[in-house]
Amino acid sequence: MRSKLEITEQHKKVDAAEAEIRDKQQLINYDTQQHPVETLVHKYMEGKDDDTNELFIPDYQSDMAWDEARQSKFIESIILGLPIPSIFVAEIYDEENDESRLEIIDGTQRIRTLTKFINNELTLTALKKIQSLNGFKFADLPLARQRRFNRTTLRMILLTEGTNEEVRRDIFERINTGSVDLNEMEKRRRILPGQFLELIEELSKNDKFRKLCAFSESAIHSHEPQEFVFRFFGLLNNYQKFNGKINIFLDDYLKQVNADPKFDREKMRAEFESMLNFVEKYFSQGFRQGKNGARTTTRIKFESLAVGVALALRETSNLDPKSTELLNSQEFKDYTKSDASSSKNQVVLRIEYVRDRLLG
Repeated sequence: MRSKLEITEQHKKVDAAEAEIRDKQQLINYDTQQHPVETLVHKYMEGKDDDTNELFIPDYQSDMAWDEARQSKFIESIILGLPIPSIFVAEIYDEENDESRLEIIDGTQRIRTLTKFINNELTLTALKKIQSLNGFKFADLPLARQRRFNRTTLRMILLTEGTNEEVRRDIFERINTGSVDLNEMEKRRRILPGQFLELIEELSKNDKFRKLCAFSESAIHSHEPQEFVFRFFGLLNNYQKFNGKINIFLDDYLKQVNADPKFDREKMRAEFESMLNFVEKYFSQGFRQGKNGARTTTRIKFESLAVGVALALRETSNLDPKSTELLNSQEFKDYTKSDASSSKNQVVLRIEYVRDRLLG
């Protein structure tokens, strides 16, 4: 039997929890609407080129992530009349143009897919339920079916004006927690935007970088170049503090750099480009793997070589190594094989191995 003291303590905990709930609850006004497909596409397309479209995708959202099979399956679901998840948008007031716009919080892939299909930019493929539609574009459908498709309504959850950006991002994060559609890099772009990710995005498109790594279209599609650049800076500037959990380590580093008032964009860009120039000059295959360097490098090999090179250049900016045979050494192959450990000791070991071999 519990004592009065225990009961009193439990009541205090309950009261404290209720107080915290009331304090953290935020009043979110929203409206549920139904819109025909053709209306949604029109709201997205009209004014898109000059960024005045009513329904718009914010710059922190990812690019097209669904492949054609996934897009086709979504179109098939609409044709079959299956339930479609709600599209979340937030009403944003544009003071400069004195107009209200709708920022898509969740549903960008659906809106882009609908637009591509209606504009005959998507050919249906890999359909399982309606196999006879494989190879069809929107224009190939009978006129009556086109009209039915355009009239199909989708539910929209509209967060009304006054829902601030922090709340919008929080809603996005909660919707996408555990999602298999977004990798860690894509989530960071949406949830933790800032000056550092803008630089990563810029450097990930560097022609020399992409050539030296031989990224496949699939890798580019899933933001692998951005992940490589991010890992380069995270480990270069903090590798001795690596905790063995790469995503937590990188997220913490991202928050740190985004909040750094001394963030030096030009210095970081110069160091990245200097590393690329060195790799291009001294390593005939760059970061590439396989016969004739036809395959994309692994993350482990890239971060080991790139960070090791950059650390060596920090010590000797005009470094002219006596040998670059380290890539062919059994030690380097063991350190960077695909199943190599990512413990702190191993990460430090392979990075410093490259640095020390280059410095002689």
